[in-house]
Amino acid sequence: MPTELQTILKLSVPLIVQIGQRTMRMSEVVSLAPGAILELSKSVDEDLQLLVNNKPVARGSAVKVGENFGVRISAVGSAQDRVNAMKG
Repeated sequence: MPTELQTILKLSVPLIVQIGQRTMRMSEVVSLAPGAILELSKSVDEDLQLLVNNKPVARGSAVKVGENFGVRISAVGSAQDRVNAMKG
């Protein structure tokens, strides 16, 4: 394996698990307080997106691991898609 590839494969990249998205008016954002609940359009049964550099690389479902949350991977993009996501 070339040295450059070995170096790249050792990089740490932020992985984002996206549970949903929503648009809010600024007045709603300003009025958020602890205990507020935001309803998302995504169903509990739908897969979550895993993103690198805000680009999807995989999908999965939420699971409980002890007292923590985890993600069970159900689908992964191609190796090329995952490499492209790391390009930024």
